[in-house]
Amino acid sequence: MDNAIATQSPAFATPDAPPELDDGEALTKLDPAYKTALRISTAISAIPFCIGALVLEGALAGASPLPYGVLIGLTVFVALALIIRLPGRRWAARGYHMSADRLRVVRGIFWHSDTVVPFGRVQHIDVDQGPIERALGISTLTLHTAGSHNASVLLPGLRHDLAVEMREEIRERIKRDSL
Repeated sequence: MDNAIATQSPAFATPDAPPELDDGEALTKLDPAYKTALRISTAISAIPFCIGALVLEGALAGASPLPYGVLIGLTVFVALALIIRLPGRRWAARGYHMSADRLRVVRGIFWHSDTVVPFGRVQHIDVDQGPIERALGISTLTLHTAGSHNASVLLPGLRHDLAVEMREEIRERIKRDSL
């Protein structure tokens, strides 16, 4: 198994220049629609915090030394900053490389993860789509492997047709290797 670390951290890569692997091959970037999916998910996650700030602001009306709207404004500002900035960074920090005998998935901004899945360990493969992914035409490829540690490796943000094509190609390679 190849445990080499990428020479350039994907977290600081520019979208135009994907990071390179130790063997000189570039990681394949995810579909740009994945950034939109991440933004929508982040916005949905921010709604309860904004509502909570609104409720707290109303409950503290008159009792708080801060003017009305400061807590709400600060919460909305942080939410917007996360919605605008974080998805692009997460997208830039992800990539994959599929070779003849394995799939390598790289991800992480603060905690960098470089996972190599040998096709010989794959038990089954899923292509999943949630409602946001389906609307954007992207999917998540999930490889389930033998063992218990990291038994499932997810590769989100693939065009749906590419995810299906990769699943079938991996399935064929596993079938060929088992003969």
